[in-house]
Amino acid sequence: MMLKPLTGCLLCLGLPIWAHAGGILLDEIGTDNTGLVNAGSAARAQGPATIASNPAGMSYLDGTQIAAGAQLLFGDLSFERDSSTTSTGGNGGNALPLIPGANLFASLQVDEHWSLGFGFYGDFGLALDYDDDWAGRYQVQDSSIIGVSLVPSASYRVNDAWSLGVGLRAMYTMLETEAAIDRAPFALLERADGQFSYEDQTWGYGARIGVIHTPRPGTRIGLAYTSPIDLDFDEHLNVDGSGPALARLDNSKIQLDTTVPQTLTLSLYQQLDQQWAVLATLNWQDWSEFGEIGVEVDTTASTAQARTIDANYKDTWQLAMGAQYQATPQLLWNVGAAYDSSAVSDSDRSVLLPMAASWRLGTGATYRLDRDTDLNVSWDLIWFGDMPVEQTKSLSGERLSGEFKDAWVQTLTGNMTWRF
Repeated sequence: MMLKPLTGCLLCLGLPIWAHAGGILLDEIGTDNTGLVNAGSAARAQGPATIASNPAGMSYLDGTQIAAGAQLLFGDLSFERDSSTTSTGGNGGNALPLIPGANLFASLQVDEHWSLGFGFYGDFGLALDYDDDWAGRYQVQDSSIIGVSLVPSASYRVNDAWSLGVGLRAMYTMLETEAAIDRAPFALLERADGQFSYEDQTWGYGARIGVIHTPRPGTRIGLAYTSPIDLDFDEHLNVDGSGPALARLDNSKIQLDTTVPQTLTLSLYQQLDQQWAVLATLNWQDWSEFGEIGVEVDTTASTAQARTIDANYKDTWQLAMGAQYQATPQLLWNVGAAYDSSAVSDSDRSVLLPMAASWRLGTGATYRLDRDTDLNVSWDLIWFGDMPVEQTKSLSGERLSGEFKDAWVQTLTGNMTWRF
């Protein structure tokens, strides 16, 4: 099974995709924030990528700055079925493909008060690719939801102590779900699976606002709020399978409503001396308003039914701690650790969007190539551990049971910043 061409092309352009930060909002977007695992993100203001965390940080950037980054995300998301599973098939393989990512940020200091900026990045989404014939093929074979954000931003420096910022966010999002249909209930001779797919694209709009307070030199406190973004998918179901029940489902219209959650982030940047600084972040995400995550088709001996799947998510929080060490005038070293709570309980976890509480460890280094050019390389590890899954369809009673064993993700990031 292949993801559709549009999705594949955008993946090649570099959209980072993974379930993270308690849900499917990403801290890894190809910037130096990867090595700090989000610690101090709303207060650091150390480059134009601050647009993605707190646009007020542009007030601390001199002149014109451009940052471009790329990353590679990989990991192990392998499912192990148990004897309670009713369908035949394998475990699905490693459902997480190798995924590239990229971003672009720019900031311009207009005068001593105003700065303008623009960001292009992907910080929302998930893409999974299971084996076509695995035991959970009636739940999902391929699944993706991908959001790309375009964020024009502005900041205003009130005085030496206070800065304000706002970014207007336009998110283009693509949703796709593909799964097999069990045709065995309709006729004993029709043992081959059917197939359905659902895909749509939509735009959603929101804003990010922030403030940074500098009570004294070397101390910055940042507070940033991101508004929710409503995504309304409204497209026809494509069903491939014989029989009147399945024929009635083909081309039926499905409306799926999803909300990218609002978030609130509080961060601290504290410089201890000329070499050391410590950073911290406390983050909240409103995943209880997320809504629906996909579509499923359920069958009995006489009927076939399509329905949307509610996520049943709950709000999450994150605590991140980090440090920066200025080893030489050219070399800055980052390190961080974080804990993210889970957006889903064990009883509601789905192979369509598997997620759990996670521990994160990151490190990275920024090297000043010359007065106007910085190079950063960062790495982080996200550890999810074991994620049990028990899914039963309401009509057919088809059951998928097992767990994702020792699930983990790593990210390698490289980016450069130019100052003019």
